[in-house]
Amino acid sequence: MDMLTQFHLATQYLAMAGKSFLEAKDDDSHTNVGFFTKDHTLRTWSLDDSDTYLAFSFDDFALQWSTAEDKISFLLEGKTHRKIIGWISKMAVASKIDKPYNYDLHYELPFEHNDGYVFELSDKQALTNLLQLRILAQNVLEIFLNRQKLESEIRIWPHHLDTGAFVILNDESGKSVGLGMAIPDSLIDNHYFYLSGYKAHNSLSTANFSKLTHGEWKNNGFKGAILDTSTSTLDQAVQFLEEAFHQYL
Repeated sequence: MDMLTQFHLATQYLAMAGKSFLEAKDDDSHTNVGFFTKDHTLRTWSLDDSDTYLAFSFDDFALQWSTAEDKISFLLEGKTHRKIIGWISKMAVASKIDKPYNYDLHYELPFEHNDGYVFELSDKQALTNLLQLRILAQNVLEIFLNRQKLESEIRIWPHHLDTGAFVILNDESGKSVGLGMAIPDSLIDNHYFYLSGYKAHNSLSTANFSKLTHGEWKNNGFKGAILDTSTSTLDQAVQFLEEAFHQYL
């Protein structure tokens, strides 16, 4: 597996911790994770009343079990899928979490893996590049939300691995906007920023929207704006989101 696929797989261990230990939410948000620019980690929501969480560290290519008293790292290099599940189960028992850890995906991933799969840090630069993209996405979304005086959690959703935010407009229009950074898919063969509008869960047409300074509108299948991260700076990405957002108002 390439490093993006291994990162995608590593994120699933955090998602399944949320599914195993937290109360289920209709929007599946109990399985999403936060990204922290200060220490370059992804983290679950708190898994108990003592602020215990499971994290993925870009810097160490490791999982981390963190409690109020300690932080225990588990390097992924050379570890099998089966051993990782066993380690998480052991950490949960040690933290007196009374629910079992179950790795039971309720969605399909775009790749296959089994109990014997072994993680390999085959390309450190590629992992660093993935980290820089998450830092960029976090900063761009924080700046955009602050400038527009909008409120939303910024979370990574493990199924599609996008860094995303969601805003219900406070203008009685019934519109909402989803935005974030997605990994390469059928739209574009690179990470990209996106913004799309909805009303009553239906995608809004972009057919009559004005051309963007950066990025482009899509209106076939996915309806919204996209911007390739490889051809944009932080300032350009913020401008892209602002221009696209205001055309939905």
